Amino acid sequence: MNDLIRPVLWIHADCLSPYGPALTAYPQAQAIFVFDQPLLAEWQISLKRLTFIYECLLELPVTIRRGEVASEVLRFADEQSANRIVTTESPSPRFRAIRDELQRHLPVETLPVAPLVTPKGPLDLRRFSRYWQVAKRTAFGQQSMFE
Repeated sequence: MNDLIRPVLWIHADCLSPYGPALTAYPQAQAIFVFDQPLLAEWQISLKRLTFIYECLLELPVTIRRGEVASEVLRFADEQSANRIVTTESPSPRFRAIRDELQRHLPVETLPVAPLVTPKGPLDLRRFSRYWQVAKRTAFGQQSMFE
């Protein structure tokens, strides 16, 4: 890693792979995942889903926190003396709002991630089962959602 570039990695729930673009591009960088407290309260995410996310996180070299995402990522970046934040793309409007807030304080590099599916329209990201009903039609190289 270039000494002039001192990133921290913001890992989010839309890319929990140990082979995700951010972890692959900057393997020596410190990483953080923040359980989004306002989102948890608003969406009332199930314990089963939270457990799944937590178990995925246990396989990653990541610091886990809970709170307001942007402020926790910025606090972590300050603790690590980072001068940029690196993350991966997400289709979530909430992701874009958080990224924009982070960008007001530090440069944010957003890396592309190969999509699992290519949907024809909007997806319901609030419940995995609703998302999967649409996504499974094109996942793993099956028929196109455009047909």
